[in-house]
Amino acid sequence: MIDWRHWHNEPHLIGGLVLLAWLYALLTGPLRARVALGEPYPRRQAWRFYAALVIFYLAVGSPLDQMGERFLFSAHMVQHQIIVYPAAALFLLGLPGWLVRPLTGRRPGRLQRGLVHPLTCALVYSLTVSLWHAPDLYDWALQNRTVHIVEHIMFFATALLYWWPVLSPSAELPRLRPGAQMLYQIGVIIAMTPLFAYLAFFSEYPLYPTYEYAPRLVAQIAPMDDQLLAAAIMKIGGMFVAFIVFAYAFVQWHDEASDPQSPPT
Repeated sequence: MIDWRHWHNEPHLIGGLVLLAWLYALLTGPLRARVALGEPYPRRQAWRFYAALVIFYLAVGSPLDQMGERFLFSAHMVQHQIIVYPAAALFLLGLPGWLVRPLTGRRPGRLQRGLVHPLTCALVYSLTVSLWHAPDLYDWALQNRTVHIVEHIMFFATALLYWWPVLSPSAELPRLRPGAQMLYQIGVIIAMTPLFAYLAFFSEYPLYPTYEYAPRLVAQIAPMDDQLLAAAIMKIGGMFVAFIVFAYAFVQWHDEASDPQSPPT
């Protein structure tokens, strides 16, 4: 059963997070003058960046990881939602524009623009998440720790792409205008619908043997019920986030439309 006192302290996890925190502190502190002369310390963004690292650790280092890896598909889905939404969003919100400029360049090329094009971001994100839910791949990740780590890194990396058109910190590769953000969210929801339908409606039996034969943490939740719950968590979580982004973009779009001095959306 689950040991609620067990928190992961593997060197690759703790070391990776500490390395990211150290690099951020170094680049925004002692080396800031070399990266962007005259820029103040990004205090608010720093809080968001470090919060992203803490949230990421809570998702993959807390007992939630053991619960999702060995017992409940729905717990694993909660873990993925945390990685994809709050952790990735706060990570991007924590990056000052001048910090990403060495990567984007002052005049981004075709490759850079193509990588963060909304269509590319939506396709790469939805395909990555969908393919990893193929029964053989998903169960392989549950049985092999290294593969599981790769899966989580790919989810986080493609989540950064998913968020870029909405939360881009770069003036050279900026976020979409509000009207386009709303269309982008609708597109991502449509792109993720086949995976939801596959998990919820088109499988008559549990897709993942690890969860089918796992001990029942909650006796009332059978493996198929757990799979349906996971699908609901994925769909409702994605739609809730999309609704928040959509509503915020709609308000901005309305304000710009009411202001004759604003550029067209």
